[in-house]
Amino acid sequence: MASAAATSKDVDEVKSAGGGRRKLILLAVPIVLAVIGAGLWFSGILPRLLGLHHEAPAANQAAEALEAVKPVYADVPEIITNLDTGGRRQSYVKLKARLQLAKAADQAVVSAAMPRILDLFQTYLREMHPDELRSSSGTYRLREEMIARANLAARPARIVDILFEELLVQ
Repeated sequence: MASAAATSKDVDEVKSAGGGRRKLILLAVPIVLAVIGAGLWFSGILPRLLGLHHEAPAANQAAEALEAVKPVYADVPEIITNLDTGGRRQSYVKLKARLQLAKAADQAVVSAAMPRILDLFQTYLREMHPDELRSSSGTYRLREEMIARANLAARPARIVDILFEELLVQ
């Protein structure tokens, strides 16, 4: 009887060892399939096979539309004006810039409003101190203020940006 009991223990051990392998295979197969599926999905092969891919011509049409819209610029006449020095020695600024417009149709409106734009620019520059224009943050603030003032002066037109060609502070 002892040998029969020993034999049944050996059979149970062999079954449990075989069961461990089966469990490992049953767990490993779905994981491997999931990894392969994820690789196919993120590489773009699986969506293309399933018909879920996006059409490239639509993206190309959008890129061509952006290329077709060329920037439109309006020149601002050179401005030379004095800065607010608080009674000290006079300091001057020389500014030459271009206005970037939203569309070509705005160019006529901006050229008609240019005297008013120049007046607003000179008035703002006369209020500035020389130290404000010597830093990058001051130049950025000057750009933002000038864009806002130009948009007010040329109301139906929209100024997108102002490009400084020359900015000299004496």
